[in-house]
Amino acid sequence: MNWAARAREAAQAIGRIGARTPEVAVILGSGLGALADEVSADAAIAYGEIPHFPRTGVEGHAGRLVVGTLEGRSVAVMQGRAHFYEGHTMAEVTFPVRVLHALGARILVVSNAAGGLNRQWYTGDLMLISDHINFMGTNPLIGPYEAELGPRFPDMSAAYDKELIAVAEAAALDLGILLRKGIYVGVSGPSYETPAELRMLARWGADAVGMSTVHEVIVARHAGMRVLGLTAITDMATGEVVGQVSHEEVLAVARELEPRFVRLTRRIIATLSA
Repeated sequence: MNWAARAREAAQAIGRIGARTPEVAVILGSGLGALADEVSADAAIAYGEIPHFPRTGVEGHAGRLVVGTLEGRSVAVMQGRAHFYEGHTMAEVTFPVRVLHALGARILVVSNAAGGLNRQWYTGDLMLISDHINFMGTNPLIGPYEAELGPRFPDMSAAYDKELIAVAEAAALDLGILLRKGIYVGVSGPSYETPAELRMLARWGADAVGMSTVHEVIVARHAGMRVLGLTAITDMATGEVVGQVSHEEVLAVARELEPRFVRLTRRIIATLSA
């Protein structure tokens, strides 16, 4: 069975539960899952109940799909994600994006927690992703060509939708929320980067580094979805040795800034529905 057929099977299984067709899909990163609890849910489905869906075993990722309405718009919200470093293949990790597209979503809002490389920023900042660098060592589109999924050589010159970026910037301004804008670099993990690696990534022009998102965005654009990316800066990864970073600390900071993230994302979705 090819990936297109698997995505249809998973979407049909979700549809049988009674979930409506989503207009907007949201992927919630580490410690940012509270938005899913604010959805007026038609269905909340554990990933293990969805055919072919990869499961996640990482703390801060609840591992369920919530389908319903938020701010008057039909949504499908992934409360957590599977990661490449958990041992899944790239095709498996990005399969949920294929399913979200098969369900009918044409806009993807993707979020993550990341280390800040920009020395002028601070722990607890929110960043709007303007572009990304794929430093994960692979690409989710490697493999047999399935024309049904998208073109063999998709263009990535506008990975993040300019109109959606403008909507997010306007929403942040209305709410009085400081929203940085910068470049996200994706690495495979699961080890955190060395100081030398962090300095290298910063010299490349990256403003934040994390272990997700890039491959999901590639697949979303491959399918023709419009993408908006939001990053929670949960530690400063400047390449200076200022102490060890832990996943527990990352989650703690993410949960502190989560209310701002939820307010901003709700306003963005509300604006899209206007």
